[in-house]
Amino acid sequence: MQKIKTDICVIGGGSGGLSVASGAVQMGAKVVLIEAGEMGGDCLNYGCVPSKALLSAGKQAHLMRKGGAGIAGVAPQVDYAVAMDHVQSAINTIAPHDSQERFESLGCTVIRAFARFTSPTTVQAGDTEITARRFVIATGSRAFIPPIDGLESVPYLTNETLWQQRSAPKHLLVLGGGPIGMEMAQAHRRLGCDVTVLDAMDALGRDDPEAAQVVKEALRAEDVAILEQAPVVTVSGGAGDITLTLKDGSEVKGSDLLVAVGRVANTDKLDLEKGEINRNRAGVKVNASLRSSNRRVYAIGDAAGGMQFTHVAGYHAGVLIRSMLFGLPAKAQSDHIPRATYTDPELAQIGMTEAEAHKAHGAKLTVSRADISGNDRAIATGRSSGGGFIKVMVVKNRPVGVTIVGPDAGELISFWALAVASRLKMGQIAGVVAPYPTLMELNKRAAGSYFTPKLFDNPRVQTVVKLVQRFLP
Repeated sequence: MQKIKTDICVIGGGSGGLSVASGAVQMGAKVVLIEAGEMGGDCLNYGCVPSKALLSAGKQAHLMRKGGAGIAGVAPQVDYAVAMDHVQSAINTIAPHDSQERFESLGCTVIRAFARFTSPTTVQAGDTEITARRFVIATGSRAFIPPIDGLESVPYLTNETLWQQRSAPKHLLVLGGGPIGMEMAQAHRRLGCDVTVLDAMDALGRDDPEAAQVVKEALRAEDVAILEQAPVVTVSGGAGDITLTLKDGSEVKGSDLLVAVGRVANTDKLDLEKGEINRNRAGVKVNASLRSSNRRVYAIGDAAGGMQFTHVAGYHAGVLIRSMLFGLPAKAQSDHIPRATYTDPELAQIGMTEAEAHKAHGAKLTVSRADISGNDRAIATGRSSGGGFIKVMVVKNRPVGVTIVGPDAGELISFWALAVASRLKMGQIAGVVAPYPTLMELNKRAAGSYFTPKLFDNPRVQTVVKLVQRFLP
């Protein structure tokens, strides 16, 4: 058994683990990085990157069919295998940045094996035992497979196996109407597949209902069937012929099944009990500093059981760098973390939804909004229809939540991430000068509409203006 002593041992080579490892080793710490699977983790190989690449391919096909502005729509010739080649090309282009070779060149010791705790101070990976001053669990998550009768006996896809497909599904059944399910539903529909989404509750149920409805109507307009309040109780059939039986006894048939009902943290094989590390149903149990019950051990990203997004793992890495390397107090927060669903239209959120803000703040809440239909750039580019909007939840002159649904919502929300993180007031936000014409003006208009009743419908303001006009030269 080879034995290594190090300052920091990072378990998991995904977004969060790689950020900790690269930051720590370049600042002078000795780092061991352990990864049994693909370097880059779920986001690069099975999640964010491939899904957005396939969405891009689907969008190209959709734009060809749609045409517009004097351009006649035409039927695209879709080659599903080539679309998947594009997906793999995107992964391959990014992969060197996350590769074992790069991290070894930075000075990390990289071990490609499964890790498990053997004591509160040691981890074993393959034939190597690592003793470290600090451990970081960054093992990510995997698709949750629900306990539905018959599911294990039929072939099904998850976000990990979908990208191995070379033939387009004739009729894709998507179990789960969350962001992954809805994104893949639209991508496959635009690539020529019949698609049915089934959700036991409401599709996009975590999001603002008004915004979610805009997305659902857009997908239905493209002939994506979305069945809500439709719990599946039995799965039967075989390859190319799968039947889902719903609670009400009805059946839905398709050729392929994608399971996208949620995620579960990859912590079950770590032997956490030997490391004296407590866990809960969501993952490793951590405090605000991302520290576990074992003070030597931290958990970040999906493994920490909170918001399951790549950018959250990266943010957590920054919190740990501050704490572990510099000994400075650092706590993870979530109210300034945005999220986005990359359907067309996109749906983005930061902080509280309108319902959550009403519940938390009551009469103190003001909701300011602006519609995409009034944005000149959206009008000029033919993207103003569909009912998109932005609404800002404001308390004491500061935004506490923002919902955006419409073109490039995932880009527009970053502005509000800065505003919320910096605790900017609405007056400061309204003072931003955006180039014309841009979608960014939508953010400014939403901020400006917060002051509309205060300025234009205010008798006192009107009196002051009349006095100024009367007496000042």
